[in-house]
Amino acid sequence: MVLVLNGVIQDERPINTHALFLEHPVYRETATQLLSIPTKTVGAPGLLYVCQREMAAVAPHDRNVNIIGSDDATTCIIVVVRHSGSGAIALAHLDGNGTDEAVSAMVARVQELAFGYPEGRIELQLIGGFSDPQGYAEDLFSNIMQSFHKHPLEIDLTQSCVGELNTIVRDDINWPIIYGVGVNIKTGEIFPATFPDKGPDLPLRMARHFTGSHQVLDIYDAAVGMLRIGPFNYDPLRGVDLWLAQSDEFILKHLSTSPDVEPPHFAMQVRATLRYIQDNQFPAVTVFRNNNPHYFRRDETTGCWTPVRY
Repeated sequence: MVLVLNGVIQDERPINTHALFLEHPVYRETATQLLSIPTKTVGAPGLLYVCQREMAAVAPHDRNVNIIGSDDATTCIIVVVRHSGSGAIALAHLDGNGTDEAVSAMVARVQELAFGYPEGRIELQLIGGFSDPQGYAEDLFSNIMQSFHKHPLEIDLTQSCVGELNTIVRDDINWPIIYGVGVNIKTGEIFPATFPDKGPDLPLRMARHFTGSHQVLDIYDAAVGMLRIGPFNYDPLRGVDLWLAQSDEFILKHLSTSPDVEPPHFAMQVRATLRYIQDNQFPAVTVFRNNNPHYFRRDETTGCWTPVRY
């Protein structure tokens, strides 16, 4: 009983997005404001990019990060948790896997980064998902709301640009309006964004989507200011050769929850990921030797992530 909607503590979570917007029109207003902001293309320098099934948390004074963000969300939802007193931010790209654990971890990371700062509230923003034909995004919204509603802290929902509010109809097909967002960690400003450079180890990070790994990984070590990938393992994927022999249309149809509205690079990214899985069937052996993570440090000259060699 600790989800706060429009300043009022709720006994029950909203049953769906339509009920939320009907009972609390303020969320239509805040979504309209977000949708009115032009989409920014964000480059790699100073960017902490969060992939699907990942999360990261960062404080405003972090010297290595200017923008934290994620994109390519169709039926997924991007979740932003912020402490209003300290400005500490956690961002996750959720697809329905590991939601409870991710919610708990996000709030915990923000509380850790906010320690010693003035009191503040935990604010929640949800962006992404659209009115997809199968209702995947609606189910995910419900799961996310349930996870936050179960949390012992008061969580103040300040933005919910999801479902029907993030949907536009083109040629009788529902499309997402916003596919991604960035957050300025200094100001907390959130804006629609696209990220051509999604950071290092992308095929490795995406391999988890196709190989039975359900955990939401925390990819940033704020204490040392380094991007951290792994260690993790995944199950071998049968028939990779067969998948790679198929057309882009076949891959789109069978490996996407929303094939009609995926970004144009979807099939190319999937192929790169499948080739990586083909070459690294047991990452615990071939990728994370001695069970060590892959660490990346911000290069002070370029502003981009570079591997830390040991």
